[in-house]
Amino acid sequence: MSRALLPPGWPRPKGYANGVAARGRMVFVSGMIGWDAEERFVSDDLADQARQALANIVAVLKEGGALPAHIVRMTWYVTDKREYLAAGAAIGRAFRELIGSYSIAMTAVEVAALIEDRAKVEIEATAVVPD
Repeated sequence: MSRALLPPGWPRPKGYANGVAARGRMVFVSGMIGWDAEERFVSDDLADQARQALANIVAVLKEGGALPAHIVRMTWYVTDKREYLAAGAAIGRAFRELIGSYSIAMTAVEVAALIEDRAKVEIEATAVVPD
């Protein structure tokens, strides 16, 4: 079981936790991008790519005997901060549908480019399956 770490008196983060404490078997998911199992991009839209990347994370977690509820940390790499912020509502919907509304330690970073030229987002995840 994981526990969100939210220091008293700090403002409540929107969509993530300041930290997470967990105990159990760890599952690490490498950076997932917005292409399908055949390495075909679903779209050039950032929100669509984020949805596909999240779906890919769920598939890898399942293979490792983990659920989205076991995710304790995510790192998002985006190629355009403004595009990411503008797509926030659609990305939030996809996140809630595929991952849930869990308190996850999360970081988002704007990068100059990703290895796959069409990729607009890459997401890493760490899950802890309770003992």
